[in-house]
Amino acid sequence: MSIKRILSGIILFPIFAIILIFGNKYIVDIFVSIVAIMSLHEFYKAFKSKANPIQWPGYIVAGLIALMHIIPSVYIMPIVVLLILICILILFVQSITTEMKRNIIDISISLFGICYIVFFLMFAPLIRDNLENGKIIIWYVFFAAWGTDMFAYFIGKHFGKHKFTKISPNKSIEGCIAGVFGSIIFNMTYTIICNYIYNLNINYIYIFGISVFLSIVGQIGDLAASSIKRYCEVKDYSNLIPGHGGLLDRIDSVIFILPFAYFLLSII
Repeated sequence: MSIKRILSGIILFPIFAIILIFGNKYIVDIFVSIVAIMSLHEFYKAFKSKANPIQWPGYIVAGLIALMHIIPSVYIMPIVVLLILICILILFVQSITTEMKRNIIDISISLFGICYIVFFLMFAPLIRDNLENGKIIIWYVFFAAWGTDMFAYFIGKHFGKHKFTKISPNKSIEGCIAGVFGSIIFNMTYTIICNYIYNLNINYIYIFGISVFLSIVGQIGDLAASSIKRYCEVKDYSNLIPGHGGLLDRIDSVIFILPFAYFLLSII
């Protein structure tokens, strides 16, 4: 692991933690909205040699995350469905009015970016501020991702002998299995701390199962991002974060985990 990667993590983590722990729901909404806009920009930019995505509807929808908790929670999901329908309508209107200068490939990539990045990231503030003990349980998402990433990297680098997939040649079966154990160790340790400090009664068997599932989902998310980059013929989405690549490179597994974690953690 490079010095740049370590230093970037040391600098960025406190900023991220302060916002999640001490920020009110409106600050968190704005923060997630900014992350969504920046990630979507990296996503669209990666496709510049393959297609010509219609970007502005995506940026508008990403910006609307900042208004999430101004809207009554009962209306959020119906509004999300309505926004998807409106986006499809707008994208086709754009194609029609430009006389097919934007084709179905451009429309598909534009819409996929909105669904994959914006609507998946939307679940971060929903977990934190709409679920009971949300400020506590939101960390299960990140510990699953970080535990998986760290264990998969170190074990895969030193003991990985069997390649997992050509999509990401550096990944090994040993690393993937170690990643699952990393998620379990991080989240089970966090559960012990939460039950002791906050006097909660979080079920360890349930967290064990969630940790396994979220680790697998996160690794699929990481490979999904790699498959996109391989198709676009780019190494990283950008060079925004030294040692990590782009913002989307850093949160690709978290993005996939968030919607699944929302429904699983709502049972706790």
